[in-house]
Amino acid sequence: MKVLSTLIKPVAGVAALLLVHLSAIASGHIVDVQWDANGQFTHKAEVQPTKFVEVCAKLKPGQKIAWSFQGSAAMNFNIHYHLGKETIYPAKLTEVKEAAQTLQVQAEQVHCWLWSNKTPATASVDVALRIEP
Repeated sequence: MKVLSTLIKPVAGVAALLLVHLSAIASGHIVDVQWDANGQFTHKAEVQPTKFVEVCAKLKPGQKIAWSFQGSAAMNFNIHYHLGKETIYPAKLTEVKEAAQTLQVQAEQVHCWLWSNKTPATASVDVALRIEP
């Protein structure tokens, strides 16, 4: 019985994490990047109070992604990816309405651009990503 319990706990943890992730996708919090023929992606999102929106793409080392955004309110922003249990943040900004930089991809991972709204009102964000040659 102890062996069965040892096996069930990790599976239950993974299942719970998967449900949270699928719930975020279903509610529109996570958007998969769909590059157009010119290697560009644009998206407009509404970020509810105390919620987040993230835009995610699988990237490869050596890629350069020019990114910019403009929001209607100051929000916390980051670009992140996961290496095992560690979260890596190539960019992290606090209470910004707009920013623009170029991401130099270091790892073959899914990278996410994330905005979290700590204000009491819904905020909007316009995002533009472009693969640089």
